[in-house]
Amino acid sequence: MKRTIIITSIIVAVAVIAMIVISKLSGKEDPGLLFAEAKQGDFEVVVTTTGELQAEVSTDIKGPEGLSSRNMRFGSIKISDLVTEGTEVKAGDYVATLDRSSVDNNLKDELDRLESYETDLLKKQLDTTITLGNLRDDLVNLRFNMEEAEITLEQSKYEPPTTIRQARISLDKAERAYEQALSNYDLKVRQARADIRDTEIQVAKQRRKVAEMQEIIEKFIITAPSDGMVIYKREWNGSKRKVGSEISPWDPVVATLPDLSSMISKTYVNEIDVSKVKAGQPVRLTVDAFPEKSYTGVVISVANIGEQLPNTDAKVFEVITKIDGSDPILRPSMTTGNQIVTQTFMDVIYVPLETVFATPDSIPFVYKKDGTRQVVVLGEANENDVIVEQGLKEGEKLYLSIPEDSEKFKLHGEELIEVIKERKSQQAAEETARQQNGRQRPGMMPGNMTPEQMREFMQNLTPEQREAMRQMRGAGGQGQARSQTGQGTTGTDTTARTQRVIIRNQ
Repeated sequence: MKRTIIITSIIVAVAVIAMIVISKLSGKEDPGLLFAEAKQGDFEVVVTTTGELQAEVSTDIKGPEGLSSRNMRFGSIKISDLVTEGTEVKAGDYVATLDRSSVDNNLKDELDRLESYETDLLKKQLDTTITLGNLRDDLVNLRFNMEEAEITLEQSKYEPPTTIRQARISLDKAERAYEQALSNYDLKVRQARADIRDTEIQVAKQRRKVAEMQEIIEKFIITAPSDGMVIYKREWNGSKRKVGSEISPWDPVVATLPDLSSMISKTYVNEIDVSKVKAGQPVRLTVDAFPEKSYTGVVISVANIGEQLPNTDAKVFEVITKIDGSDPILRPSMTTGNQIVTQTFMDVIYVPLETVFATPDSIPFVYKKDGTRQVVVLGEANENDVIVEQGLKEGEKLYLSIPEDSEKFKLHGEELIEVIKERKSQQAAEETARQQNGRQRPGMMPGNMTPEQMREFMQNLTPEQREAMRQMRGAGGQGQARSQTGQGTTGTDTTARTQRVIIRNQ
């Protein structure tokens, strides 16, 4: 038994030693762990975000028309009942009920006011009837007085001139009194008619107001204007309307009926990436609910004004993507993964970001497997790789981390240093010109870092630091919009983290 154990141990030890010797003789390390290869091909600069599906065209389901009428005094009105979101409805089907308790009190006040106006009208009509009746009686009496004066004058024609003169004066007084009373009567009639007319107009106006209120209140039972699927309207804070939510004359929409034949994805792009995104750029999309499905689309709009996310310093910009074609499985509010292809470079050399390092004066270089340290001229970068415009060829092996004997690596490509410095000077001059013209560069990074500076910064990180940065980035997405890779850092947070990063030198 002991002999068997000893023999087995010897065999295992010999096998281990043989593997070590073979490994030494081969002189090869695990390329998956230590090295990466410079590749040649098409290179995409992609901004990755999350979004939310919406219908490009929707029909609003609104509260009653007339809420904003100048005759009305409706304020905010609560929703007391609402069908389940996603309910398929036909035109005329029930959707929601509005709370009448507050407007019923307003209606009661207006009814009381109408009753007061009608009472006032009736009182004026009665008073006018009595007043004009008395005036007519006075006119009759004055008419009699005038006739009596005429008879007296007629009978005094044989009397002395003085008597005749007195009779004439009495008749003139009677005629003048009658004419004045008649004129006063006409004036009173016109005044009474005008006063009653004003009151009648007031009553009619109030009746119309009450009738309009009653008609509007009857429409507090809201129905669908057309066929479709009920989708709740979002409030200003991003939450959806529900039972207890309020509508108002200036915001009467309860829900929408989206046209599912044409869908868009609404997303938010971090401010560090928005300068790359433009209308017309292609987009690849996935839907969280159906990860096996993929779609294409195109950017149709990019907001000019940024928004600040709640409880963060992050600034994001709204980007709308129109999805190509249609698919009946797509529904509003589904979460999308959006890859916006901002640039495509054909047949270029590119390497992983982890292979690029920098000198103290920010000259980028790579460690080649052949034992040299190669200066490289870099181009655009995406979340994983960067274009090498000068300094490398396809297939060259590069270290993914600083080799232990890095001080022995001979520097090649010194002639490219001047190209790099000249490019940096040109970029700095362009940036200065923009600032002098009062136009802040759209792509300015937090902490006054340009895209070029950010790329250099990322290239100088260790793989662990770079991965940590990717995880810390982005506060973007729907309500939490994420930038590239669904992550991104903005504001003072990025600046603070940048200051804590140890730049890797040769």
